[in-house]
Amino acid sequence: MKRICVYCASSEQVAEQYLDAAHELGRILARAGVTVVYGGGRLGLMGRLAEGSLAAEGKIIGVIPRFMQQLEDMRERKHRMLLDSDAVIALPGGCGTLEELLEAITLKRLGLYFNPIIIVNVAGFFDPLIAMLERCVCEGFMGPEHSRMWQLVASPGEVIAAIKSSRPWPENARDFAVVRARQESASS
Repeated sequence: MKRICVYCASSEQVAEQYLDAAHELGRILARAGVTVVYGGGRLGLMGRLAEGSLAAEGKIIGVIPRFMQQLEDMRERKHRMLLDSDAVIALPGGCGTLEELLEAITLKRLGLYFNPIIIVNVAGFFDPLIAMLERCVCEGFMGPEHSRMWQLVASPGEVIAAIKSSRPWPENARDFAVVRARQESASS
């Protein structure tokens, strides 16, 4: 593990437990020798993540959209954050965080991203999302094997172990997606 992409919020209008978790995650990743790639914000969870990493003498790479300075495509920002990451971690956040997390899961499903995706479920924040993803499996929109695309942990302290214990996603996932789609349409 050299570089990990972390998705999280820039809002400061959140409970302190979320901010504390971001700071702790930054510290943990720095102590593990990991470079943190994140959204580049100085506020909210983003700011606390960076502070935690820097306080532990870690390395961070902030990928700030130019539209915050000038206009830029958010897709380019997301691509740069995910590119070459050894894992993705999602802390609580709003629509941007959720969109980034779901895009990473989608890319993994399509066989375009193979590395671990860890969801840090601070105070049960992601419970509704996990319930929705489980419903997708139960209703046949995703196969049971797809629930292995991410790992859910309760705290930042569990992240490193979760990454290390993560099962490799099959290199042929893209082929599997195509075969699965054909089988489903053939049975219709």
